[in-house]
Amino acid sequence: MFASAPAVSAGFATAAAVETTRSTPFLLITAVVAIAVLLVLIIKVKLHAFYALVVVSLLTAVAAGIPRGELVSTLTSGFGNTLATVALLVGFGAVLGRIVEISGGARVLADTLLARFGEKRAPLALSVASLFYGFPIFLDAGFVVMLPIIYTVARRLGGSLMLYALPAAGAFLTMHALVPPHPGPVAASSLLGADVGLVLVVGLLVGLPTWYVVGYRLAYALAKRSPFLPVPELLGRPSDSGDQPRPGFGVILLVLLLPLVLIFGGTASSTAVANYGVAEDNALVVVLQIIGATPVALLITSLLAMLLLVVRPHRGKVGSRLEEVVDDAVAPVCSIILITGAGGMFGRVLTDTGIGGALAGELDAAGLPLIVAGFLIAVALRIAQGSATVAGTTAAGLLAPAVAAGGSLSALQLACLTVAIAAGAITFSHVNDSGFWLVGRFLGLDTATTLKTWSVVATGIGFMAFALVWILYAVVS
Repeated sequence: MFASAPAVSAGFATAAAVETTRSTPFLLITAVVAIAVLLVLIIKVKLHAFYALVVVSLLTAVAAGIPRGELVSTLTSGFGNTLATVALLVGFGAVLGRIVEISGGARVLADTLLARFGEKRAPLALSVASLFYGFPIFLDAGFVVMLPIIYTVARRLGGSLMLYALPAAGAFLTMHALVPPHPGPVAASSLLGADVGLVLVVGLLVGLPTWYVVGYRLAYALAKRSPFLPVPELLGRPSDSGDQPRPGFGVILLVLLLPLVLIFGGTASSTAVANYGVAEDNALVVVLQIIGATPVALLITSLLAMLLLVVRPHRGKVGSRLEEVVDDAVAPVCSIILITGAGGMFGRVLTDTGIGGALAGELDAAGLPLIVAGFLIAVALRIAQGSATVAGTTAAGLLAPAVAAGGSLSALQLACLTVAIAAGAITFSHVNDSGFWLVGRFLGLDTATTLKTWSVVATGIGFMAFALVWILYAVVS
């Protein structure tokens, strides 16, 4: 039934890479050895992940033949580009989360969720909340903001943190992987000429059952089998807010929903410019795109949280309290930010050496059905260089000539192909993925446990989503 799908024609464009003299087999072996060495350094030698990632990135770049003049720039650009994306999101998100924690807002939200769902269904409650919260906001920012609520529920109920955190992380990952306005599906839609609205519909049709079966059920089962995990103090010690009255549920909801509204407004304005002829210099569009950028949205929201949850309850007499709140929030996450940047460095090295392109080229010659090739190329690129967005975007760019040459795909088939690529791009999250380190370190997991839990959930989400979208693709063909 599936064989009727168009096949990939050999010879479409390959991903850009630094010129090296190494053969494809050598590059592939280099990647495998590099990952193995990295795992040994972190798990067996107990070298700090930041140092291990930097050392292995340097050695891999040298072994793969990156020219000496480009060696340092490759390392620093991978590190810097990742920090440019992650550092502000994590920093502002950590401050926002800490304010929600110390004000008593996390406890207010936890009480509300538990009252609605019951204590026995607390993991489901947190996963559902994360599913909705993850619709317009990136995984890293949304997860950090949700952490104080997850921490509070875990402390109150006394179970392992994994029981509550992993299903929430699975929900965030599902939305981030499959559904616009997240960057991977949007970029792939643009390159393939797919309608973003249809991609959203297909992403939800595929994503909701995938979330329930893998993002929630499988995540919860893995969490139950994992060793007990205490709640870390990465966002500071739990605070009881003293004599300060707890904020109302509406105030906390406003603080948590504001970044979603701002980000969604920015996305809607971009869509209006791209698809409905709205002028790019329209004053409202300009404002929405500025305040709708994720770092700006989180900056605005964290400042509002300071005003509503720190300044107002103390009638403006806060002294150095605001400075202390920011220091308490940012200091513990500096290590996470550095590790995340180093993960981006490792991914950049694997990209620039041409390892990802080599894998894609091998799949190119296989003559697979288009939707299968798109998924597998995205998987190969994800394994090779770590970034889901880069994997999805590159795979879509590689497939675009074949899609254009075929010219026979319907709008719905194009949407299915886009979601299949997005599904492949989220699989096999491992040590070259900055998100792997972000989630693992915020939960206080060691590398081996992160591979056994987070990586398994990510891979399950990708494969189930692909299976469902392939069936839909076959039905509409």
